[in-house]
Amino acid sequence: MGDPVLTTELGRVLVTGGSGFVGTNFVKTLLDRGYQVRSFDRAPSTLPAHPQLETVEGDICDAATVAQAVEGIDTVFHTAAIIDLQGGAKVTDEIRRRSFAVNVDGTKNLVQAGQSAGVKRFVYTASNSVVMGGKAITNGDETMPYTTKFNDLYTETKVVAEKFVLGENGVRDMLTCSIRPSGIWGDGDQTMFRRLFESVAAGHVKVLIGSKRAKLDNSYVHNLIHGFILAAEHLVPGGTSPGQAYFINDGDPINMFEFARPVMEACGEHWPKMRVSGRMVRDVMVAWQWLHFRFGLPEPLLEPGAVERLYLNNYFSIAKAQRDLGYQPLFTTAQATAACIPYYVRLFAQVKAEAHPHLATVIAEPHPE
Repeated sequence: MGDPVLTTELGRVLVTGGSGFVGTNFVKTLLDRGYQVRSFDRAPSTLPAHPQLETVEGDICDAATVAQAVEGIDTVFHTAAIIDLQGGAKVTDEIRRRSFAVNVDGTKNLVQAGQSAGVKRFVYTASNSVVMGGKAITNGDETMPYTTKFNDLYTETKVVAEKFVLGENGVRDMLTCSIRPSGIWGDGDQTMFRRLFESVAAGHVKVLIGSKRAKLDNSYVHNLIHGFILAAEHLVPGGTSPGQAYFINDGDPINMFEFARPVMEACGEHWPKMRVSGRMVRDVMVAWQWLHFRFGLPEPLLEPGAVERLYLNNYFSIAKAQRDLGYQPLFTTAQATAACIPYYVRLFAQVKAEAHPHLATVIAEPHPE
């Protein structure tokens, strides 16, 4: 085991996916801390101009653009990915090729370009799902083997890419590690709560799924960023993080519906009281997903993997990150929720307006005198 006292400065930093939810928050945090930052994304940056910020627009699958992005960089934080939560082997070849091209081949492009350019540190974003596989997990840790059961392409590609990144640790003097977040949430989130809001706005949430005793963990975006930076600082010869993977979360396992309750109540919604079997719902969604890909039926209301998070214990210990990196969440769930409620209230209003545009038009029109 390495020495946790050994740390290093990050130098010039590259954030891939810098226009995304995590990336935007990450870039802002690094700039606030005085770092020189380069943001790399296919989408144009929405960040205001900053003397310490450079942006590169381009495709992670294009080797020439990737080589340009890593030139002169000391530390890479790789957050870019396609989040395909559709069912693994059941998806079309086209969807499968797209996910692997970005999430696996794009990662390989970055690693190899970084090695050639003299990048010193590479921090990869994986997922806690790389060890899940549809089983109940209570205080799981980094000794758990990778799952071989893939409910979705995202998990499958993350397993392949993380194995590659960690296998490249030390090659051409570039040190690598991997961060495994849980469900990422916070200001700017367009995935976790948006999907919940879309279900509520569509009138699909008539019952609660699974037992109230089932818990999962989540990763508030600023706790996650804190973990990323600590891991990079420990990517030093003789340090703790080279070649390692770390679960980074809020350290506060909670039932998903109880976690979302204060947000939904702030949005003026209340959860139903009736509960149904999570396993039954998951089986229905698996069958529905098969029919979707086989016969072109509409997509299922929920991905099977998402259902598993509602009725199975799925949470992970942060003890290794605490020991190796000195990680401690900067914000409790209650503190982070209070900070994010104004954003989520606005997002819910937007989702409702998108689902019911005629109502939005009526609300927007001035009342006659």
